Amino acid sequence: MPSYYRDPDSPTPNVPRRVGVTALIERDGAILVERRADSDADEWAFIGGGLGEDEPLLAALHREVREETGYEIAEATLFGVFSDPTRIIAYPDGNICRVVSIVFRVVPEGTGEPVLSEESREMRFVPRLELGALEFWPAQRPMRDALVAGATGIVIA
Repeated sequence: MPSYYRDPDSPTPNVPRRVGVTALIERDGAILVERRADSDADEWAFIGGGLGEDEPLLAALHREVREETGYEIAEATLFGVFSDPTRIIAYPDGNICRVVSIVFRVVPEGTGEPVLSEESREMRFVPRLELGALEFWPAQRPMRDALVAGATGIVIA
């Protein structure tokens, strides 16, 4: 599933903007990243997904983390809201949309390893300062860049 960020060749959205949640899952100074199963590109991404129309924000965060990693959340703190209209996602069903992402720093319960879901090809914890060296899914690059820069306070981008 391709995504775009500040790309003049990105496709034109054909559905309304969508809202999603993203989890920056932290353990021992490292952040969990995944290689998405729905992308042929060799890019990394954070855990997350769409907010259901009748779903509270934190319920969506808990659901996405549980579905994609098997983790339960011990603590979640708002990191930022990313609404740059050049962040576009093209879904396999032909829908193309801009996306607003509400991003949380998350501490998982326990110390076990994440369990791969059908949405991930690979997962691993990466030290925060090494995230900048990874090829990232374009729509999530602003999140990664703010995290690597050591953003303090809530990021609005």
